[in-house]
Amino acid sequence: MKLKLLVLTFLSVFVLNAQGYDVKAHYTKKEVSIEMRDGIHLHTTIYSPKDTSKKYPIVMQRTPYSCQPYGPDKYRATIGPDKTMMEEGYIIVYQDVRGRWNSEGVYDNMRAYIPNKKGKQVDEASDTYDTIDWLVKNVPNNNGNVGTWGISYPGFYASYSLLSEHPALKAVSPQACIGDFFFDDFHHNGAFLLSYWRITGLFGYEKDTPMTKDWYKITDVPTQDQYQFFLDHMPLSKLDTFYSKENVFYEQIKDHPNYDEFWKPRGLVQHLNDIKKKPAVMFVGGWFDAEDLYGPLNSYAQVEENKKLYNTIVMGPWSHGDWARNKERQAIGNVYFGSDISKFFQENIQSKFFHHFLKEDGKGESGLPEAYMYNTGSNEWNKFDSWPPENTIKETYGLGAHQALSKMMTREFSFAEFVSDPKKPVPYSEDIKFVFTPRKYMTDDQRFAARRPDVLVFETPVLEDDITLAGDILAKLKVSTTGTDADWIVKVIDVFPSDAEDFEETQEYLKMDNYHMMVRSEVMRGRFRNSFENPEPFVPNQVTNVDVKLQDVFHTFKKGHKIQVQIQSSWFPLIDMNPQTYVENIYKAEAKDFQKQTHRVYNMSTIEFTVLKK
Repeated sequence: MKLKLLVLTFLSVFVLNAQGYDVKAHYTKKEVSIEMRDGIHLHTTIYSPKDTSKKYPIVMQRTPYSCQPYGPDKYRATIGPDKTMMEEGYIIVYQDVRGRWNSEGVYDNMRAYIPNKKGKQVDEASDTYDTIDWLVKNVPNNNGNVGTWGISYPGFYASYSLLSEHPALKAVSPQACIGDFFFDDFHHNGAFLLSYWRITGLFGYEKDTPMTKDWYKITDVPTQDQYQFFLDHMPLSKLDTFYSKENVFYEQIKDHPNYDEFWKPRGLVQHLNDIKKKPAVMFVGGWFDAEDLYGPLNSYAQVEENKKLYNTIVMGPWSHGDWARNKERQAIGNVYFGSDISKFFQENIQSKFFHHFLKEDGKGESGLPEAYMYNTGSNEWNKFDSWPPENTIKETYGLGAHQALSKMMTREFSFAEFVSDPKKPVPYSEDIKFVFTPRKYMTDDQRFAARRPDVLVFETPVLEDDITLAGDILAKLKVSTTGTDADWIVKVIDVFPSDAEDFEETQEYLKMDNYHMMVRSEVMRGRFRNSFENPEPFVPNQVTNVDVKLQDVFHTFKKGHKIQVQIQSSWFPLIDMNPQTYVENIYKAEAKDFQKQTHRVYNMSTIEFTVLKK
C-alpha cells in the first residue's frame, strides 16, 4: 500500500486546488487516437468547453505520466495549468507520449532530437507537430492558436515543442523542465543521485502494447532509514538484487557512467538556440527545486541567444511543482517565504501569459517583465529586464585560514584538511525518512554538517549591510587528495542571527536561532573536473584545480546574518559514495575500492558571487 501511494503521489504532485469547480459541468471530454507520420497512434484526451458560442485556444500537455482517468465518462478533478485558465475557458488536451500508457510505440527516455528528419523519422518534435496539426484541423471551436505547458518531465516535452516548428504554436511554458539527464534529476555533474535509484523502475520497464494500468515495478524497501539502507548496499552492485535487467533505464545508467554518445544526444538544451518559428516562451522554476533546477535556468539562457524570441523566466521560492498547488503558506522545510505566492503566480503571471498570446494573439504589450524573480532572503517579487540583471558585479571571496570567508586575500600558503571515510559519509539530511525525490533538504539546517570533522566551514563576520546575490556562483577550488578520485560538494549557507524567530513550519527539535539555511549547493564528481566525456584520476597529493558551478540564486543575506560556505566530499545518500580510488565505472566498483582518504582545500581557493549593485 505504501508503495502504491508513493507512486500515485509522484504522478499527481501537480494537481492544482480548484475546490467548488465542477469540470464535468463545464467541459465535455473526448478520447481520440491520433496517428503520427510513421503510423503509430498516440492516445489523446480532449476537454472542450460546453459553451460553443465562441472559439477557444488549445492548451496541451504531453506526458509520460498518463492521461488518467481513462474512459469518456471519467473526468479529472482539475484540468489545465491553473484554476483561472480552467474557469476562463480553454480547450485542454493531454496526450500519452509514444510508448507510455495508452499510446503505441516504444518509449525512449529523453528521446534524442533529430534536427534534419527524413522520410518517416520521428522524435518528440515531430509527434508534437503531427498532434497540433490534427487538433487545429479536427477539434471544433478552436481559434487556431495552440499553447503547451508541463512540469518536470512534461516540462521537457513542452521545451521539445519549441522545436516542432508548427505555425499554430503560439505560447510555450516549460516548467521545471528537464534539460539534460546528466545534469538534471538522475545526475548532478555526473554524480549519480542515489536517492533516485528507487524511481528508475518508473521509467525503465518497457511495454509493447497500449495500457491503462501500471506495468512498471518500483521496489519496496524494508526500512525508512535510507542512510543505513544504502550504506548496507555499498558498493552499488549490491542494489542489482532489487531490479532485473528488464529495468532498461537503470541498466543504461550503469553502462554509461560518462557523458558519452548515449547521453549527449538526449540533452535538449543545446538545441534551443535555433528555434525557427517564434512562439512566446515562459520558463518557470523553483529556487529550491531539488530535481530540475538546471533545466529552466539553462534552457532560458540558451533560448535567450535567439534575440528575436519573446523569452521570459519566472523563479519563485518553490520546490518541485509547488507553483501548481495553492497552499496558502509557502514554506520549504523549516523556512517560511510568504503567503499565496503560487496563487499570485497563477492569477497574475501564468494565466496572463497564455491569455495574451493565445486569446489576444500577442498583440500589444504583455504586461509581464523579462524576468519575474522572487528574492528568497527579502521575500518579495522583483522584476528585471534581463537575467541575470545587468546591474550585477562579480565579487570574489577567498577561503582563507582560520575558516575565514573574506574578500581580503592572504598570500600565505595554507590549507585545511579532513579525512573522508566511505564507511561514515556525511548525511545530506538528519531526517529518518525514505524519499526518492528529496526536497526539504534544499533549505535544511546545516549545523549538523558544520559540526562534523569531515566538513570544512568558511564564514564571513556578521554582515554590516545587506548583500544580494543575483546569478550564478562559481567555486574555484585548489585541492589535493591522498587518493585518486574524490567528489567535491560546495554549499552556500545563510546563517541566521541568534534572535531569529521560529516559523510555524520549524521542526520541533530545531530553532531558527543561528539556523544554517542552505541557499544553494552542488557536487562535482572530481574525475570530470576537466571533461565530462573523458574522466581522469587525481595524482595523489598534487594540487589540482576543481571548479564547481552552482546554479543561480536570488537571495539577500541580511544585515546581522553571515555568509557561510561548507565543503565536503560525501553527501549521502543523496549522491552515491565515491570510492576515492579511481575505477573506470563506479557502478561496478568493488568493496576493496572504497578507501578512506585525506583531502585538502588550499587557501588559494575562491568562490565568486554574482552580486546585485545597490
